[in-house]
Amino acid sequence: MRAEYLNPFIGAVTSVFNTMLNCQISRGAIFLKNGQDPSHEISGIIGLSGRASGTVVLSLNRQTALSAAQTMLGEAQTEINADVKDVVGELANMVAGSAKAQLAQFDMSLTIPTVVTGNFHVVFPSKTPPICIPFETPWGSLTVEVGLVETP
Repeated sequence: MRAEYLNPFIGAVTSVFNTMLNCQISRGAIFLKNGQDPSHEISGIIGLSGRASGTVVLSLNRQTALSAAQTMLGEAQTEINADVKDVVGELANMVAGSAKAQLAQFDMSLTIPTVVTGNFHVVFPSKTPPICIPFETPWGSLTVEVGLVETP
């Protein structure tokens, strides 16, 4: 997978967490994912089409999602509820919007994110192991998972 497709998402996640949540994040080592299960309990899923098509997942662990929701909503969150899902959806939407501007040169379109929780399977393009980009925050971890296939 081309770095030109990954870098917009790396930059977008860093920018969104720094700007919207006043939360410094650090990136870990990129690795290939084995399987389809999400890295964490709650995820925003973004579909891509165009020169490359596939799926990008913003997956947050429980504490990261709760803390992000508390920061955005101004009130403590103790469980993954509709408010927390809305915040994760909004974060994924902001990431998608930021990345979209950088991906325009590749004639790529992004879908409105959907949010899923629990043990589910994310569908990545077949025969393409997703690339995982882990991040750490003071609240906990999150991962960006990118599975794209270039279209001829």
